[in-house]
Amino acid sequence: MTQDLKQSLTTLILNHDDLQGVALQEKLVALLDSNIPYYNWSGFYFMNNEKRQLEIGPYAGAKTDHITIPFGKGICGQVAESGISFEVPDVEQQDNYLACSIDTKSEIVVPMFLGERLIGQIDIDSHSVDPFTAEDHELLSWIAAFVAQRL
Repeated sequence: MTQDLKQSLTTLILNHDDLQGVALQEKLVALLDSNIPYYNWSGFYFMNNEKRQLEIGPYAGAKTDHITIPFGKGICGQVAESGISFEVPDVEQQDNYLACSIDTKSEIVVPMFLGERLIGQIDIDSHSVDPFTAEDHELLSWIAAFVAQRL
């Protein structure tokens, strides 16, 4: 499924050369949301190094109160400090988890780099425990790199 989805994403982008920035991000999270059943919230957060916080970008899923997240707080905030992907198979087992929804059972956050500089991340929440695979890591890393090149 991931290879087919990657092909769909590539086709979408190649057929819409004008897709940059926010428009591209909106299309990507919508495609993820509609094509991967266990992706129940998909979105981007971007670094604000001056304020030491993440700021929400386009997302698909339930409304969230977490439009800003301090560095170090929750899974996203930890990735903002480490620059390393972080998967939590069961959020109930994570001490520094920032609950966005009572339905969320697992989360994966993949950093987004522009060159060597960490600029943001893609965040996926799932209502299933431990659904993420190596294919998810590969797909989300590819999306993060793709979006970063178009900012």
